[in-house]
Amino acid sequence: MKRLLALIAFLTLAGFIGILVVKIPSPDLILVALLTVGLVAYDFLTSTGNSGD
Repeated sequence: MKRLLALIAFLTLAGFIGILVVKIPSPDLILVALLTVGLVAYDFLTSTGNSGD
């Protein structure tokens, strides 16, 4: 259940950042958005490991 909620939160954040990047296609913003989504994805993978939940 914890992994499902984390996935929903990740997809919501990625969707919001994706809309922002599409509306304002600045190279700096794209770089920061990719870094942010990458760090959130890393956190998702490491913090929702095999906890048995």
